[in-house]
Amino acid sequence: MSERKKLVAGNWKMNGSLAANQALVQALRQGVGQPACDVAVCPPSVYLGQLQQLLAGQTAIALGAQDLSQHEGGAFTGDVSATMLKDFGVRYAIVGHSERRQHQGETDLQVALKVRRALAAGITPIVCVGETLREREEGLTEFIVKRQLSAVLHLNGHAINETVVAYEPVWAIGTGRACDPAEAGRVMRLIRQRVAAAFGAPAADAVRLVYGGSVTPDNAAAYFADPDIDGALVGGASLKADAFGAIIRAAAVAPGAPAPAGARKEQPT
Repeated sequence: MSERKKLVAGNWKMNGSLAANQALVQALRQGVGQPACDVAVCPPSVYLGQLQQLLAGQTAIALGAQDLSQHEGGAFTGDVSATMLKDFGVRYAIVGHSERRQHQGETDLQVALKVRRALAAGITPIVCVGETLREREEGLTEFIVKRQLSAVLHLNGHAINETVVAYEPVWAIGTGRACDPAEAGRVMRLIRQRVAAAFGAPAADAVRLVYGGSVTPDNAAAYFADPDIDGALVGGASLKADAFGAIIRAAAVAPGAPAPAGARKEQPT
């Protein structure tokens, strides 16, 4: 198994203000230090300039976006292009979140095209896949996840190593009904198997898979203990510095996480 560094990304959704953002980022910068996992925050796009300034001069927290356009530029009112995001130092972009699929009618093809734009601009896409409660109850979890993933792999499979896939069961997002860690791990292995079938075992072993859906400080460690879960896409808990920091710390000490620079490894007794 290759060493995959865990990623904890916070999706702020449509929350925040200039004052609240400043207080949250300051608390995070003081609380997370230099974690042994990758960390990102994804504010609404109108706050990217502010966050770029607040995060300047540090390497612990990367800036992410909640979406990007499938188009390079042009007459697309309200859209934000990948090159625009790069101007603000954006390193990650959430793509295909279930709320955009549901409320903006995004299709699997549109998601795949957005992934292509992100990769071309040097932005790491965090591609969301996951089933609704009805689809789960009908036994369609595997079908839905594979269908959503297939479009991305068809257009971008050559760069799957540069892509993060987030399994976010729709029924668990913001509901407090977190998916059982064993079930989440099972779906992660289905995703790896799909990638392996298309591009080989090395590609499947290298791609980072994260879980999202009511992740909290109380359940994060249980997810991170699974060797196929490489982090979390965090919603509500990412708006609270203490809760988000606790999740980051859980990822940093999870099995397989690299030790912080300068840390002394304990010898077995």
